[in-house]
Amino acid sequence: MKLENMKVIITGGAMGIGLATAKRLLAENAIVTIWDINQKELDNCNLLFKDYLGRIFLHNCDVSDNGKIHEMVQVALKEMGGIDILINNAGYVAGGSLIDTDNDKWDKTIKINLNAIVYTTKEILPILLKQDRGHIVNLSSASSYLGVPDLAVYTATKWAVWGFTESMRFEIINSGKKNVGISSIHPSYLATGMFEGAKLGFFGNLIVPQVKDHDVIAKAIVNGALKKGKYAVRRPRSLRLSMILRGVLPDKLFQYMLIIMGVHKSMSNWKGR
Repeated sequence: MKLENMKVIITGGAMGIGLATAKRLLAENAIVTIWDINQKELDNCNLLFKDYLGRIFLHNCDVSDNGKIHEMVQVALKEMGGIDILINNAGYVAGGSLIDTDNDKWDKTIKINLNAIVYTTKEILPILLKQDRGHIVNLSSASSYLGVPDLAVYTATKWAVWGFTESMRFEIINSGKKNVGISSIHPSYLATGMFEGAKLGFFGNLIVPQVKDHDVIAKAIVNGALKKGKYAVRRPRSLRLSMILRGVLPDKLFQYMLIIMGVHKSMSNWKGR
């Protein structure tokens, strides 16, 4: 897919992966709308992107609100003159054990990480299908491949995002539209941002090293998912090993391997936002 003049919505786009992706898309001469609930970061983006007047639009949007999503889609259609790409990047992390954390945090995790993707896809996919052009990118996680303690509900949402993305791919195929794609992105722990402090053990980090910065994932989105149309993009690429090993090893041995890699203690020092 050529990105010049493509009209893009990025949810949770005012910081982290979303912001890094917006920068790359603007460098490709795309037209970008950023939705974010953090007004302070939106104001910072207004200053950061002051030289892109008419090519970037910034809006406060709570993606857990279905009605607000519908409203903002209409605004995007008017401001950009259409929609070609949706990047479902907005995310929320609540670390801690299931039984020791308030239910409202789990409800918020599900609303933002899963429900919002369903809402935005249902709103925007018909537009892409009608024009037979476009792409949807959903942010999943490395945790969609294996269970992570003290991250159980987040992990559950990211497994769901991957399954939802694959299901929607086949719905698109069944529609007969050949120029609409959908991809999932699977980042491992990032050194900064939402997962700062989270880290695998010594052996785990050798096999699946931390992602050094948000731009690594932004590059995966822009180059891997959008330009090359890859179905599932993993960073680091060694994440693929977890799928292979789960398939060939006995369950008990695979679980033991995860313990050796330090997955079971990986959230012990988490301090991300």
